[in-house]
Amino acid sequence: MSPSRAQEAVTVRTFAQRFSATRRGARLARMLAVHQLDRWGHPYGSPASETVALVVAELAANAVLHGRVPGRDFELRLHRESDHVRVEVSDTHPDHPKLPAPDPTAEGGRGLLLVEAAATRWGTSPRTGPGKTVWAECATHAAPSLCR
Repeated sequence: MSPSRAQEAVTVRTFAQRFSATRRGARLARMLAVHQLDRWGHPYGSPASETVALVVAELAANAVLHGRVPGRDFELRLHRESDHVRVEVSDTHPDHPKLPAPDPTAEGGRGLLLVEAAATRWGTSPRTGPGKTVWAECATHAAPSLCR
């Protein structure tokens, strides 16, 4: 390549990072996801950023609380597409999550209900090795924020 030709920009479409299966790891996953969204052109506080932050927070919290296997981390992957971001959280626990029956008196257990409300689609899939991946697709086009 000649020095006079401009170098083409490389478009990063995937972010992947492993985190300790702790509350601190879950918090860091959310913070880095929002930072990556900002780098992809969805600024802090935008509807896409808020939706992805909510989904990552809930899926990472579930990986730490329900998917934790001692000595094993969880992984966050973000895949940027033209109209959405796919969030994937993988852990090594074999049980796949299910939507709970609504219980207005329960102090917790609403994380997947929030994911279902915020995401356009979500589900689970097996992963290589032990465990599973819980994924959700979040729209990135202009839409009302779910976090107001």
